[in-house]
Amino acid sequence: MHISQLYTYPIKSLRGVSLSEATLTRTGFQYDRRFMLLKVITGENGASTLKNMHVPDFPEMALFTTDIIYPDEEKDEPGQIIVTYHPPEDKDDRIDDNAATLEIPLQPDIRGLRKVSIEMHQSPTTGYDMGAPYNEWFSERFGYNVVLAYLGPHSRRVLGSFAPGKSPAHAVDNYKSVVSTRSLVGLAVLTLVLNGVRVSVSDSASGPMPIQEELLRHWPGVAATVVAALLSWVLLRMDKKGEEAITFADTAPYLLTSETSLDELSARFAGDERMDMSKFRPNIVVSGAATPFEEDFWAELRVGQEARLLLTANCVRCQSINVDYATGKMGTGETGSALKKLMKDRRVDKGAKYSPVFGRYVFLEPESDKVKVRVGDEVDVLRTMKERMVYGSSSLVQLDSTFKADNFSLDWPGLAN
Repeated sequence: MHISQLYTYPIKSLRGVSLSEATLTRTGFQYDRRFMLLKVITGENGASTLKNMHVPDFPEMALFTTDIIYPDEEKDEPGQIIVTYHPPEDKDDRIDDNAATLEIPLQPDIRGLRKVSIEMHQSPTTGYDMGAPYNEWFSERFGYNVVLAYLGPHSRRVLGSFAPGKSPAHAVDNYKSVVSTRSLVGLAVLTLVLNGVRVSVSDSASGPMPIQEELLRHWPGVAATVVAALLSWVLLRMDKKGEEAITFADTAPYLLTSETSLDELSARFAGDERMDMSKFRPNIVVSGAATPFEEDFWAELRVGQEARLLLTANCVRCQSINVDYATGKMGTGETGSALKKLMKDRRVDKGAKYSPVFGRYVFLEPESDKVKVRVGDEVDVLRTMKERMVYGSSSLVQLDSTFKADNFSLDWPGLAN
Protein backbone atom coordinates (compact mmCIF):
# COMPACT_ATOMS: atom_id res chain seq x y z
CA MET A 1 0.00 0.00 0.00
CA HIS A 2 1.04 3.62 -0.48
CA ILE A 3 0.01 7.13 0.53
CA SER A 4 -2.06 8.52 -2.32
CA GLN A 5 -3.17 11.87 -0.85
CA LEU A 6 -2.25 14.19 2.02
CA TYR A 7 -4.37 17.07 3.30
CA THR A 8 -4.13 19.81 5.90
CA TYR A 9 -6.89 22.16 7.03
CA PRO A 10 -5.48 25.48 8.27
CA ILE A 11 -8.99 26.73 9.15
CA LYS A 12 -11.33 24.14 10.63
CA SER A 13 -14.28 23.10 8.41
CA LEU A 14 -13.18 25.16 5.40
CA ARG A 15 -11.92 23.12 2.47
CA GLY A 16 -8.42 21.79 2.88
CA VAL A 17 -5.07 21.99 1.14
CA SER A 18 -3.74 19.05 -0.88
CA LEU A 19 -0.05 18.40 -0.12
CA SER A 20 2.72 16.42 -1.76
CA GLU A 21 4.57 16.12 1.56
CA ALA A 22 3.90 17.06 5.17
CA THR A 23 5.70 17.22 8.51
CA LEU A 24 4.26 15.03 11.25
CA THR A 25 3.87 16.48 14.75
CA ARG A 26 2.21 15.10 17.87
CA THR A 27 -0.72 17.53 17.41
CA GLY A 28 -1.24 16.93 13.68
CA PHE A 29 0.35 18.16 10.47
CA GLN A 30 2.19 21.42 10.85
CA TYR A 31 -0.35 24.33 10.83
CA ASP A 32 -3.34 21.98 10.73
CA ARG A 33 -6.54 23.43 12.26
CA ARG A 34 -4.89 26.29 14.11
CA PHE A 35 -7.80 28.58 13.18
CA MET A 36 -11.58 28.20 13.42
CA LEU A 37 -14.69 30.29 12.83
CA LEU A 38 -17.28 31.23 15.46
CA LYS A 39 -20.75 32.61 14.78
CA VAL A 40 -21.78 35.60 16.90
CA ILE A 41 -25.16 34.95 18.53
CA THR A 42 -26.82 38.08 19.97
CA GLY A 43 -29.29 37.49 22.79
CA GLU A 44 -32.44 39.42 23.68
CA ASN A 45 -30.56 41.44 26.29
CA GLY A 46 -27.96 42.50 23.74
CA ALA A 47 -25.25 40.21 25.11
CA SER A 48 -23.52 38.01 22.55
CA THR A 49 -22.14 34.49 22.67
CA LEU A 50 -19.95 32.58 20.23
CA LYS A 51 -21.05 29.34 18.55
CA ASN A 52 -18.53 26.90 17.06
CA MET A 53 -18.97 26.59 13.30
CA HIS A 54 -18.80 23.10 11.77
CA VAL A 55 -19.67 22.23 8.19
CA PRO A 56 -22.67 19.92 8.92
CA ASP A 57 -24.42 22.83 10.71
CA PHE A 58 -23.04 25.51 8.38
CA PRO A 59 -22.71 23.85 4.94
CA GLU A 60 -21.93 27.25 3.38
CA MET A 61 -18.43 26.83 4.84
CA ALA A 62 -17.74 24.54 1.87
CA LEU A 63 -17.71 27.63 -0.40
CA PHE A 64 -14.32 28.66 1.00
CA THR A 65 -11.08 27.05 -0.17
CA THR A 66 -7.69 27.50 1.48
CA ASP A 67 -4.06 27.44 0.47
CA ILE A 68 -0.81 27.79 2.42
CA ILE A 69 2.30 29.80 1.58
CA TYR A 70 4.95 28.40 3.88
CA PRO A 71 7.50 30.68 5.58
CA ASP A 72 10.72 31.36 3.65
CA GLU A 73 13.45 31.63 6.27
CA GLU A 74 16.14 32.56 3.74
CA LYS A 75 14.15 35.59 2.57
CA ASP A 76 12.76 36.24 6.06
CA GLU A 77 9.21 36.04 4.70
CA PRO A 78 6.43 34.86 7.06
CA GLY A 79 3.90 32.31 5.89
CA GLN A 80 0.30 33.03 4.92
CA ILE A 81 -3.05 31.32 4.54
CA ILE A 82 -4.92 32.33 1.39
CA VAL A 83 -8.70 31.97 1.69
CA THR A 84 -10.78 32.15 -1.49
CA TYR A 85 -14.54 32.56 -1.56
CA HIS A 86 -16.49 30.81 -4.35
CA PRO A 87 -20.05 32.18 -4.71
CA PRO A 88 -22.63 29.37 -4.92
CA GLU A 89 -23.38 28.19 -8.43
CA ASP A 90 -27.14 28.05 -7.83
CA LYS A 91 -27.48 31.78 -6.99
CA ASP A 92 -28.66 34.06 -9.79
CA ASP A 93 -27.66 37.24 -7.97
CA ARG A 94 -24.02 36.42 -7.37
CA ILE A 95 -22.21 39.15 -5.51
CA ASP A 96 -19.64 41.20 -7.35
CA ASP A 97 -16.68 40.24 -5.21
CA ASN A 98 -13.65 42.41 -5.86
CA ALA A 99 -11.91 40.94 -2.84
CA ALA A 100 -12.57 37.24 -3.28
CA THR A 101 -9.39 36.29 -1.40
CA LEU A 102 -8.15 37.01 2.10
CA GLU A 103 -4.57 36.74 3.32
CA ILE A 104 -4.12 35.60 6.93
CA PRO A 105 -0.74 35.37 8.68
CA LEU A 106 0.18 31.75 9.27
CA GLN A 107 1.60 32.61 12.70
CA PRO A 108 -0.09 35.83 13.88
CA ASP A 109 1.30 38.11 16.56
CA ILE A 110 -1.12 37.57 19.44
CA ARG A 111 -0.09 40.67 21.37
CA GLY A 112 -3.12 42.89 21.80
CA LEU A 113 -5.62 40.32 20.52
CA ARG A 114 -8.73 39.65 22.59
CA LYS A 115 -8.83 36.24 24.25
CA VAL A 116 -11.88 34.04 23.69
CA SER A 117 -12.88 30.84 25.49
CA ILE A 118 -13.59 27.93 23.16
CA GLU A 119 -14.94 24.51 24.06
CA MET A 120 -15.13 21.63 21.59
CA HIS A 121 -16.51 18.24 22.60
CA GLN A 122 -16.10 19.13 26.29
CA SER A 123 -12.40 19.91 25.78
CA PRO A 124 -11.90 23.64 26.46
CA THR A 125 -9.08 25.92 25.38
CA THR A 126 -8.28 29.59 24.81
CA GLY A 127 -8.10 31.29 21.42
CA TYR A 128 -7.55 34.79 20.10
CA ASP A 129 -10.01 36.96 18.16
CA MET A 130 -8.14 37.95 14.98
CA GLY A 131 -9.97 41.28 14.80
CA ALA A 132 -12.05 43.44 12.49
CA PRO A 133 -10.32 43.09 9.08
CA TYR A 134 -10.65 39.31 9.12
CA ASN A 135 -14.00 39.07 10.90
CA GLU A 136 -15.64 41.60 8.57
CA TRP A 137 -14.41 39.81 5.43
CA PHE A 138 -15.92 36.50 6.56
CA SER A 139 -19.07 38.14 7.97
CA GLU A 140 -19.85 39.86 4.66
CA ARG A 141 -19.72 36.57 2.78
CA PHE A 142 -21.57 34.46 5.32
CA GLY A 143 -24.26 37.11 5.78
CA TYR A 144 -23.99 37.11 9.58
CA ASN A 145 -21.40 38.13 12.13
CA VAL A 146 -18.42 35.79 12.42
CA VAL A 147 -15.21 35.76 14.46
CA LEU A 148 -11.99 34.19 13.18
CA ALA A 149 -10.18 32.63 16.15
CA TYR A 150 -6.51 31.61 16.34
CA LEU A 151 -5.31 28.92 18.74
CA GLY A 152 -1.89 30.45 19.38
CA PRO A 153 0.34 28.53 21.81
CA HIS A 154 -2.58 26.66 23.38
CA SER A 155 -3.95 23.18 22.76
CA ARG A 156 -6.82 20.95 23.84
CA ARG A 157 -6.83 17.78 25.91
CA VAL A 158 -7.70 14.49 24.26
CA LEU A 159 -10.66 13.07 26.15
CA GLY A 160 -12.13 9.60 26.52
CA SER A 161 -10.26 6.57 25.22
CA PHE A 162 -9.05 8.16 21.98
CA ALA A 163 -5.41 8.65 23.03
CA PRO A 164 -3.07 5.66 22.64
CA GLY A 165 -2.42 5.73 26.39
CA LYS A 166 -6.06 4.76 26.98
CA SER A 167 -6.71 2.77 23.83
CA PRO A 168 -7.32 -0.97 24.15
CA ALA A 169 -5.62 -1.41 20.77
CA HIS A 170 -2.35 -0.39 22.41
CA ALA A 171 -2.95 -1.90 25.83
CA VAL A 172 0.20 -4.07 25.86
CA ASP A 173 2.46 -1.13 24.98
CA ASN A 174 0.67 1.03 27.56
CA TYR A 175 1.12 -1.60 30.27
CA LYS A 176 4.83 -2.00 29.56
CA SER A 177 5.33 1.77 29.56
CA VAL A 178 3.46 2.30 32.83
CA VAL A 179 5.20 -0.61 34.55
CA SER A 180 8.60 0.55 33.33
CA THR A 181 8.11 4.15 34.46
CA ARG A 182 6.56 3.22 37.79
CA SER A 183 9.26 0.61 38.47
CA LEU A 184 12.04 3.12 37.92
CA VAL A 185 10.31 5.75 40.03
CA GLY A 186 9.76 3.15 42.77
CA LEU A 187 13.39 2.09 42.63
CA ALA A 188 14.50 5.70 42.95
CA VAL A 189 12.19 6.31 45.92
CA LEU A 190 13.40 3.08 47.58
CA THR A 191 16.99 4.28 47.19
CA LEU A 192 16.05 7.53 48.92
CA VAL A 193 14.46 5.66 51.85
CA LEU A 194 17.26 3.12 52.29
CA ASN A 195 19.96 5.76 52.22
CA GLY A 196 18.03 7.77 54.78
CA VAL A 197 17.79 4.73 57.05
CA ARG A 198 21.45 3.91 56.54
CA VAL A 199 22.56 7.41 57.56
CA SER A 200 20.24 7.38 60.59
CA VAL A 201 21.46 3.98 61.87
CA SER A 202 25.09 4.85 61.30
CA ASP A 203 24.70 8.09 63.21
CA SER A 204 23.15 6.36 66.21
CA ALA A 205 25.80 3.61 66.32
CA SER A 206 28.82 5.84 66.36
CA GLY A 207 29.59 8.83 68.45
CA PRO A 208 30.29 12.31 67.21
CA MET A 209 32.93 12.51 64.48
CA PRO A 210 34.86 15.34 62.87
CA ILE A 211 32.86 17.00 60.07
CA GLN A 212 35.40 15.95 57.39
CA GLU A 213 35.05 12.28 58.33
CA GLU A 214 31.25 12.57 58.42
CA LEU A 215 31.14 13.94 54.86
CA LEU A 216 33.53 11.32 53.54
CA ARG A 217 31.68 8.46 55.24
CA HIS A 218 28.22 9.53 54.02
CA TRP A 219 29.23 10.83 50.57
CA PRO A 220 28.23 7.65 48.60
CA GLY A 221 24.80 7.62 50.23
CA VAL A 222 24.29 11.35 49.75
CA ALA A 223 25.28 11.10 46.08
CA ALA A 224 22.94 8.14 45.53
CA THR A 225 20.12 10.03 47.23
CA VAL A 226 20.61 13.11 45.03
CA VAL A 227 20.73 10.98 41.85
CA ALA A 228 17.60 9.08 42.89
CA ALA A 229 15.73 12.31 43.58
CA LEU A 230 16.71 13.75 40.20
CA LEU A 231 15.77 10.49 38.45
CA SER A 232 12.34 10.49 40.08
CA TRP A 233 11.71 14.09 39.00
CA VAL A 234 12.84 13.47 35.41
CA LEU A 235 10.75 10.31 35.01
CA LEU A 236 7.63 11.93 36.40
CA ARG A 237 8.12 14.89 34.06
CA MET A 238 8.57 12.54 31.10
CA ASP A 239 5.42 10.66 32.06
CA LYS A 240 3.46 13.94 32.16
CA LYS A 241 4.86 15.07 28.82
CA GLY A 242 3.50 11.88 27.27
CA GLU A 243 -0.04 13.27 27.46
CA GLU A 244 -1.60 13.81 24.04
CA ALA A 245 -2.86 17.20 22.87
CA ILE A 246 -4.81 18.40 19.83
CA THR A 247 -5.61 21.67 18.07
CA PHE A 248 -9.11 22.47 16.73
CA ALA A 249 -9.37 18.95 15.27
CA ASP A 250 -12.39 17.16 16.72
CA THR A 251 -10.87 14.31 18.72
CA ALA A 252 -7.50 13.24 17.29
CA PRO A 253 -4.54 14.76 15.44
CA TYR A 254 -5.05 12.75 12.24
CA LEU A 255 -7.75 11.03 10.22
CA LEU A 256 -6.89 8.22 7.82
CA THR A 257 -9.06 6.83 5.00
CA SER A 258 -8.70 4.20 2.27
CA GLU A 259 -9.12 4.58 -1.51
CA THR A 260 -10.39 0.98 -1.69
CA SER A 261 -13.22 1.81 0.71
CA LEU A 262 -14.07 4.96 -1.27
CA ASP A 263 -14.30 2.88 -4.46
CA GLU A 264 -16.74 0.55 -2.74
CA LEU A 265 -18.94 3.48 -1.70
CA SER A 266 -18.80 5.05 -5.17
CA ALA A 267 -19.94 1.75 -6.67
CA ARG A 268 -23.23 2.20 -4.79
CA PHE A 269 -24.06 5.35 -6.76
CA ALA A 270 -26.17 5.21 -9.92
CA GLY A 271 -24.58 6.45 -13.13
CA ASP A 272 -21.08 7.90 -13.26
CA GLU A 273 -21.12 9.82 -9.98
CA ARG A 274 -18.20 9.21 -7.65
CA MET A 275 -17.67 10.17 -4.06
CA ASP A 276 -15.17 12.96 -3.42
CA MET A 277 -12.65 11.80 -0.81
CA SER A 278 -12.11 15.36 0.41
CA LYS A 279 -15.67 15.37 1.84
CA PHE A 280 -14.44 12.90 4.47
CA ARG A 281 -11.78 15.47 5.44
CA PRO A 282 -8.88 13.01 5.83
CA ASN A 283 -5.27 13.94 6.54
CA ILE A 284 -3.82 10.72 5.14
CA VAL A 285 -5.31 8.65 2.32
CA VAL A 286 -3.98 5.15 1.66
CA SER A 287 -4.27 3.31 -1.65
CA GLY A 288 -3.77 -0.38 -2.38
CA ALA A 289 -5.70 -2.00 0.47
CA ALA A 290 -6.78 -5.50 -0.56
CA THR A 291 -10.38 -5.21 0.64
CA PRO A 292 -12.81 -2.38 1.43
CA PHE A 293 -12.92 -1.28 5.07
CA GLU A 294 -10.08 -3.53 6.20
CA GLU A 295 -8.71 -0.41 7.90
CA ASP A 296 -11.37 -1.01 10.60
CA PHE A 297 -8.96 -3.56 12.07
CA TRP A 298 -5.63 -1.77 11.69
CA ALA A 299 -3.88 -0.93 14.95
CA GLU A 300 -0.45 0.32 13.84
CA LEU A 301 1.04 1.38 10.50
CA ARG A 302 4.52 2.21 9.30
CA VAL A 303 4.88 4.92 6.65
CA GLY A 304 8.19 4.88 4.80
CA GLN A 305 11.02 3.73 7.05
CA GLU A 306 10.53 6.04 10.03
CA ALA A 307 6.96 7.12 10.75
CA ARG A 308 4.67 4.97 12.87
CA LEU A 309 0.97 5.71 13.18
CA LEU A 310 -1.21 4.45 16.02
CA LEU A 311 -4.87 3.91 15.08
CA THR A 312 -7.13 4.20 18.11
CA ALA A 313 -10.79 4.73 17.13
CA ASN A 314 -13.32 4.64 14.32
CA CYS A 315 -14.51 7.86 12.72
CA VAL A 316 -18.30 7.95 12.83
CA ARG A 317 -19.96 10.05 10.15
CA CYS A 318 -22.58 12.79 9.96
CA GLN A 319 -24.35 14.95 7.35
CA SER A 320 -21.12 16.75 6.43
CA ILE A 321 -20.32 14.14 3.75
CA ASN A 322 -23.56 15.06 1.93
CA VAL A 323 -22.63 18.73 1.40
CA ASP A 324 -22.53 19.97 -2.20
CA TYR A 325 -19.34 22.01 -2.57
CA ALA A 326 -20.73 23.90 -5.56
CA THR A 327 -23.80 25.27 -3.76
CA GLY A 328 -22.79 25.24 -0.08
CA LYS A 329 -25.95 23.28 0.71
CA MET A 330 -26.85 19.67 1.31
CA GLY A 331 -26.53 17.71 -1.92
CA THR A 332 -29.52 16.40 -3.85
CA GLY A 333 -27.99 13.83 -6.22
CA GLU A 334 -26.45 10.44 -5.57
CA THR A 335 -23.54 11.90 -3.66
CA GLY A 336 -26.05 13.81 -1.54
CA SER A 337 -27.22 10.44 -0.20
CA ALA A 338 -23.75 9.19 0.76
CA LEU A 339 -24.59 9.05 4.46
CA LYS A 340 -27.78 7.08 3.81
CA LYS A 341 -25.89 4.56 1.67
CA LEU A 342 -23.30 4.04 4.39
CA MET A 343 -26.05 3.64 7.01
CA LYS A 344 -27.18 0.41 5.37
CA ASP A 345 -24.22 -1.69 6.47
CA ARG A 346 -21.52 0.51 8.01
CA ARG A 347 -23.06 1.01 11.45
CA VAL A 348 -20.42 -1.37 12.73
CA ASP A 349 -19.31 0.38 15.92
CA LYS A 350 -21.21 -0.83 18.98
CA GLY A 351 -20.39 2.39 20.80
CA ALA A 352 -22.03 4.58 18.13
CA LYS A 353 -24.61 2.22 16.69
CA TYR A 354 -26.64 4.90 14.90
CA SER A 355 -23.72 6.33 12.90
CA PRO A 356 -21.79 4.72 10.04
CA VAL A 357 -18.01 4.34 10.15
CA PHE A 358 -15.63 5.58 7.46
CA GLY A 359 -11.98 6.08 8.37
CA ARG A 360 -9.87 5.84 11.52
CA TYR A 361 -8.52 8.32 14.04
CA VAL A 362 -4.74 8.33 14.30
CA PHE A 363 -2.08 9.43 16.77
CA LEU A 364 1.64 9.66 16.24
CA GLU A 365 4.14 7.33 17.86
CA PRO A 366 6.32 9.80 19.84
CA GLU A 367 9.60 9.00 18.09
CA SER A 368 8.00 9.85 14.73
CA ASP A 369 7.64 13.52 15.69
CA LYS A 370 9.01 15.90 13.01
CA VAL A 371 9.30 13.08 10.44
CA LYS A 372 8.23 13.99 6.90
CA VAL A 373 5.79 11.83 4.93
CA ARG A 374 5.21 12.07 1.20
CA VAL A 375 2.67 11.01 -1.39
CA GLY A 376 3.96 7.69 -2.72
CA ASP A 377 5.46 6.53 0.59
CA GLU A 378 4.99 2.84 1.24
CA VAL A 379 2.54 1.90 4.00
CA ASP A 380 2.84 -1.35 5.97
CA VAL A 381 0.42 -2.76 8.52
CA LEU A 382 2.45 -3.67 11.62
CA ARG A 383 -0.39 -4.75 13.86
CA THR A 384 -4.10 -5.54 13.52
CA MET A 385 -7.04 -6.29 15.81
CA LYS A 386 -9.35 -9.28 15.60
CA GLU A 387 -12.31 -7.14 16.62
CA ARG A 388 -13.25 -3.57 15.78
CA MET A 389 -12.68 -0.87 18.33
CA VAL A 390 -15.74 0.34 20.24
CA TYR A 391 -16.24 4.11 20.24
CA GLY A 392 -15.53 5.47 23.72
CA SER A 393 -14.53 2.09 25.16
CA SER A 394 -11.39 1.39 27.16
CA SER A 395 -11.95 -2.36 27.56
CA LEU A 396 -9.40 -4.69 26.01
CA VAL A 397 -9.88 -6.01 22.49
CA GLN A 398 -8.33 -9.07 20.95
CA LEU A 399 -5.23 -8.48 18.84
CA ASP A 400 -3.85 -10.66 16.08
CA SER A 401 -1.10 -12.92 17.34
CA THR A 402 1.74 -11.60 15.22
CA PHE A 403 3.51 -8.28 15.68
CA LYS A 404 5.44 -7.37 12.54
CA ALA A 405 8.70 -5.48 12.73
CA ASP A 406 11.57 -4.74 10.40
CA ASN A 407 13.51 -7.99 10.65
CA PHE A 408 11.64 -10.21 13.06
CA SER A 409 8.23 -11.30 14.21
CA LEU A 410 7.20 -11.70 17.83
CA ASP A 411 4.27 -14.01 18.58
CA TRP A 412 2.08 -13.18 21.55
CA PRO A 413 -1.26 -14.54 22.80
CA GLY A 414 -4.34 -12.51 21.88
CA LEU A 415 -5.73 -10.34 24.65
CA ALA A 416 -9.10 -11.32 26.05
CA ASN A 417 -12.02 -9.03 25.39
